[in-house]
Amino acid sequence: MDHAPQLIQERSAPPATLVIFGASGDLTRRKLLPAVENLARHGRLPDQFALVGVARTPMSDDQFAESALGGRSLAEKRQLSGGIRYVAGGYDDPETYKRLAETLDELDAVRGTSGNRLFYLSTPAGAFEPVINGLAGAGLNQAREGSFSRLVIEKPYGRDLATARELDGIVHGAFEEHQVFRIDHYLGKDTVQNVLALRFANSIFQPIWDRSWVDHVQITVAETLGVGTRGGFYENAGAMRDIVQNHVLQVLALALMEPPASFEAEGLRNEKVKLLQAIRLPTDRDVSEAAVRGQYTRGGTREELMAGYREEVGVDPLSRTETYAAMRLNVDNWRWAGVPFYVRTGKRLPARLTEVALQFQRPPHLPIPTDQLTGLEADALILRIQPNEGISLRFGAKVPGHSFRVRTASMDFSYDQTFVEESPEAYERLLLDALIGDASLFIRSDEVQQCWRIVDPIIENWEKDNSPIPTYEAASWGPTDADRLIGRNGRKWRNAS
Repeated sequence: MDHAPQLIQERSAPPATLVIFGASGDLTRRKLLPAVENLARHGRLPDQFALVGVARTPMSDDQFAESALGGRSLAEKRQLSGGIRYVAGGYDDPETYKRLAETLDELDAVRGTSGNRLFYLSTPAGAFEPVINGLAGAGLNQAREGSFSRLVIEKPYGRDLATARELDGIVHGAFEEHQVFRIDHYLGKDTVQNVLALRFANSIFQPIWDRSWVDHVQITVAETLGVGTRGGFYENAGAMRDIVQNHVLQVLALALMEPPASFEAEGLRNEKVKLLQAIRLPTDRDVSEAAVRGQYTRGGTREELMAGYREEVGVDPLSRTETYAAMRLNVDNWRWAGVPFYVRTGKRLPARLTEVALQFQRPPHLPIPTDQLTGLEADALILRIQPNEGISLRFGAKVPGHSFRVRTASMDFSYDQTFVEESPEAYERLLLDALIGDASLFIRSDEVQQCWRIVDPIIENWEKDNSPIPTYEAASWGPTDADRLIGRNGRKWRNAS
């Protein structure tokens, strides 16, 4: 008997108040408020939703509402305007949290937010401790029966393994782990989540997703921009802390982990942690062979000459901070033993690109004469995360004509050309997940610690190394040391034109 297909239940937030600390900051203006607007526009927020901004900047409720809704459509204004409040005060001042508690109680009464609170720390990392302690001091970390109190924390989550553990101690002194949502906006991208769909919704890839078929894997996060106005921040971070420790290792874990028993949050996160635990760390002696750093210098063209990193605003003229990092990683488990994983990230590279590329083993025997092979490359599966989001499968095909010649061809899937659905912004998806309580795309405490475990030895080695930092011209593909890193076994980077 035929059965009618079940309709997918659309996900919507419950009654709740979103409290943004750092409400006058850049992240709130550029990402968080537009995400709230889009959720309202798509009907994902109930009428019993409220927004509270907290910051040191003096501002009235009406002024904050105007900044939040100034460019919004009438529909969003009508839905959100009655539930917007602002609390001005220092993050280390108990009176700030007293006023916040009174505001939240008022919104429960007049807006019907049911005592549900999502506290978003959109502040510099130095404010995390006073905000968490302030929330606990006012009792706002404790949810009433039948309600929730949750904490969303932006990166950087610590500066190394030791400080990440210290921050965990502060967080867990006020909130249980199930209340904590550590955010990495990369995991909110549809194309990152598509790595899971490709792997676990299709049977054809599973048999070849291991050491028997894969020669090596490359993960690239390339940016064309320099540090811009973030020079002061970047001086204390560098490429390894800013990108590799979180974005790159999260993408790597999704691409390489074992199939989870279920798509529940803990099932997914358990497998990611197992994968990260299996990554073998280089010894001090071979860090130079396993990791490469670089810093961009002046480069480009006469028409568009780009400044070097040391010439950027807020950067030490003698800076040794890396703007490029590349690593070779090895995973000690049954599936991936012996397969090298090359990861790299850099600023001022020739193309903006984030991709995962699995290059497969070459055929053990080619009966086709060499002169009939026209630049035949190894088969590869490329997952394009941004831009031109999609998937490419590269393989050999016969060239049309009377002769038997074989050349590399590809089959391409493009998100834009295949789906008419609008892809939500990463923060939009992640905010909705946090309001719902779905932690699948958020990072657990032990995940953070495993990521720091992997990068800490390399960072420490670089900090002890007094030799000149390798450089690369802006708009080039990085230092020559990176080519040697991957070229030791006859491999080369996939450099987009």
